[in-house]
Amino acid sequence: MSIAGTRVVRVEDQKLITTGGTYVEDLRGDALTGAVHAMFVRSPIAHARITSIDTSEALAAPGVIAVYTAADIDLPPAPVDPVTQSWLADGVVRYVGEAVALVLAEQRYQLADAAELIDIDYDPLEPVSSIDAALADETLLFPEHGSNVMQVNGKEFDEKTFDDCEVVVTRTIVNQRVAPVPLEVRGAACTWGDDGRLMVWLSTQNAQIARTVVAAGLGVGEESVRIVTPDVGGGFGAKVGADPEVVALGWAARHSGRAIRWTETRSENLTSMTHGRAQQNTITIGGRRDGTVLAFRLEVVQDTGAYPRLPFLPILTELMASGVYHFPRVETASRAVATNTAPISAYRGAGRPEATAAVERAMDLFAAEIGMDPGEVRKANFIAPEEFPYQTPTGASYDTGDYATALDRVLEAGGYADLRAEQARRRASGDPVALGLGISSYVEVTAGDDSGGEGGRVDINPDGSVTAYTGSSPHGQGLGTSLAMLLSDQLGIPLDKIAVRHGDTDEVPKGIGTFASRSLQMGGSAMRLAADQVIARARELAANMLEASPDDLELNVDQGVWQVRGAPASSTVTWAQLAERAGEGELSADEWYDEGAPTFPFGAHLAVVEVDTLTGKVELRRLIAVDDAGPVVNPLAFRGQRHGGLGQGAAQALLEVMNYDPDGNPTTATLADYSFISATELPDFELVNMETPTTRNLLGVKGIGEAATIGSTPAVHNAVVDAVAHLGVRHIDMPTTPVRVWQALGDARKAEAK
Repeated sequence: MSIAGTRVVRVEDQKLITTGGTYVEDLRGDALTGAVHAMFVRSPIAHARITSIDTSEALAAPGVIAVYTAADIDLPPAPVDPVTQSWLADGVVRYVGEAVALVLAEQRYQLADAAELIDIDYDPLEPVSSIDAALADETLLFPEHGSNVMQVNGKEFDEKTFDDCEVVVTRTIVNQRVAPVPLEVRGAACTWGDDGRLMVWLSTQNAQIARTVVAAGLGVGEESVRIVTPDVGGGFGAKVGADPEVVALGWAARHSGRAIRWTETRSENLTSMTHGRAQQNTITIGGRRDGTVLAFRLEVVQDTGAYPRLPFLPILTELMASGVYHFPRVETASRAVATNTAPISAYRGAGRPEATAAVERAMDLFAAEIGMDPGEVRKANFIAPEEFPYQTPTGASYDTGDYATALDRVLEAGGYADLRAEQARRRASGDPVALGLGISSYVEVTAGDDSGGEGGRVDINPDGSVTAYTGSSPHGQGLGTSLAMLLSDQLGIPLDKIAVRHGDTDEVPKGIGTFASRSLQMGGSAMRLAADQVIARARELAANMLEASPDDLELNVDQGVWQVRGAPASSTVTWAQLAERAGEGELSADEWYDEGAPTFPFGAHLAVVEVDTLTGKVELRRLIAVDDAGPVVNPLAFRGQRHGGLGQGAAQALLEVMNYDPDGNPTTATLADYSFISATELPDFELVNMETPTTRNLLGVKGIGEAATIGSTPAVHNAVVDAVAHLGVRHIDMPTTPVRVWQALGDARKAEAK
């Protein structure tokens, strides 16, 4: 019986829930003996010239080893196309939380007092705190660039695109800025060895990319940098690579001659770590009154924050603009603009949730305009199963899908017809607690064309156990268990004899890491290739030991032995016996896998909410979901990924927003102000299974890490609007907080009274 596809408790969890994980903050050992502590002094102003910095008093403070500013760091700035970013603010600060100085002290408690003694004189500049202010170009973040627009993509729109449409709906919607809030904040420890190499322990999603960033920043070869990731307490995309602080710490360790430890505070994380989403989207959808959509247009304005870390995010939104629908005409365009806010980077889904949110709101708006059920409108426009592989008008090549079946399963599981009947009864009776139903049908892209492949290595040890090395680097997903399951299934070696190692650039010199839901389909396929090579070599060795032809040998995976086909059971060789006979490296294989084309997971969600129309309070009552990512290796881990994604997506629809005031000051800089969801706000999720394999990798799998987030946000959002639609509300921007719902109801009453 294959272990793949069965529920297996994650092997990682035993340590995490007993003795506990080892995070950057927990590190001890000879290499960090006597390490000093670091603290970044950050700007309290969103936009200002730095006219002077006096560090003399801080340098004289107890325990202080050094205070560094941009004038001290003799490194070229980091390229953040089309501009650059200094490792510490040089001459101008561009957001509250930007690092201006770096303090080193013997003890952590000495840092805050020393930081207070640094006298920094700021000459305030006009802040650019919103997309509209950025587009006005009245104040420029980078005068040398000549505009706050950092990137433009797309063609001019055709004026005749909607000419044959009976109905056209246009709406500008906001996909709000959110903070990733990983359980473990950012942290690093580093030291330069006697061999001239920099050792960095870093909370990151991909050690190899972090090594590239740090080495480039310091102007040294990658062979001079070793990155090791201990346990990582969440990342959600925001821990891809290495932030500028890590390069500054590496430089400071070299300059001071001391090992350094740094862990940020929670409020520092909220204001200084990269944020996600932050798009303003204008959707235009047109079609016939029978529900057929003829044209869709999406105009994206991406807030990049102060520095354009990932300006291609809106291009991903454009790529996925048409979602699961066969729209005859699709037009997209995007602009990315700089503002005096924290930089925007990847966050669970990275551009794809924004696309789904836009097109799924568009479908609901269109359905409302023509008076048709939103589920029926979707079914009338789905890409049909026989059309796959399907080339979208925006250039995506979908591999496999069955969107109608996914939606049918969700609606049936949710009892959609009965829910609509209950909604009608409540409306007819004037019940102040309104029922809302929200649908989303989604497709997302995982392991994109330029994701670069992944590495995998398998070593059979002398005792017959396995040590596997992967370039993927998990941070809570249970990938180690899934990879071990694949190897156990392939090699016939028990799970408890398989160790999966990752996150050390000396052990795994080549790798890409974890993002874009790529780990299993890329890392797992690489591991499959490596195991195949080991099996091929083992076959030859076993044949020699059993004095048989290799073609007559088979691997009995149930017992984990090699045997001659049809011979007595006594004619077997174990992996341990093979390893004992093998020469060094003979039962090892190191492979690189690159599938060359992305996969496209898909699904459908149904959200059921209740809205108190007297107060605006929203309660999420049910969330039913299909998330189809192909064959499931470990249903337990798969379920966990879906649960996390559903909660995170619902949180954006209902609660989460990172706010700035007109002066560019963050007003949600602590967890007392930044609303996040908890178990008390979430129902028991109702998960419906569906598996549609892909042909684009060796395992037939697609990514699941971000899928549930992508589908749940618009489902919950649509449900809230649907709950109050009979009262004249057509749209409410996220998050749909009680205040926003209450205001929307008030505005609708005023409009009706006119």
